[in-house]
Amino acid sequence: MAKAKAKSRAAAKPGALKKSPPRKTAAAAKPSSRASGKTKARASVSPRPAASAKRPVRRKQRVAVSHHREEDFAPGLRAYAHYRDLGIADATRGLAQAHVIRLIGPCDPKEVSKLHFHDIEFQMVFVLKGWVKVYLEGQGEVMMRERSCWTQPPRIRHLILDYSDNCELLEIILPAEFKTVELVA
Repeated sequence: MAKAKAKSRAAAKPGALKKSPPRKTAAAAKPSSRASGKTKARASVSPRPAASAKRPVRRKQRVAVSHHREEDFAPGLRAYAHYRDLGIADATRGLAQAHVIRLIGPCDPKEVSKLHFHDIEFQMVFVLKGWVKVYLEGQGEVMMRERSCWTQPPRIRHLILDYSDNCELLEIILPAEFKTVELVA
């Protein structure tokens, strides 16, 4: 009786360790097949990650809400485009950037046909309205219509060849700050 009380007091103490029965592997739970001369593959239990394993540091983020307002479109990186910032860069503390790009028509091939790349980790473009014809290194010319989507791997050379007068794109890029390099033809 005294041993039972001592065990219950130890279990009630904060930080007290409880003993659990030993773990059985799938192989230990099944009878051995050695006697029959047959061998079976044994399942093993994968070890738990070490307590010292560190998770990557994540930037503190906040909610970003952006409602459409015409006055939010402003000139930006390209002279033939206006950009509507969606507030993602501020909300993610620079982890990502997202904006709607409105291409200003009509398309001037001399202005848009500049081969370039972006020093980024991730880039995705979704056609919201109209269409856009692009050149992507390794893919050639690609026509992207409304509701089409593509990704551009880091440093892929690309350019816009043509677009409709009402073309709008959603672009998401990681990280928010990046370098664009224009290449001389």
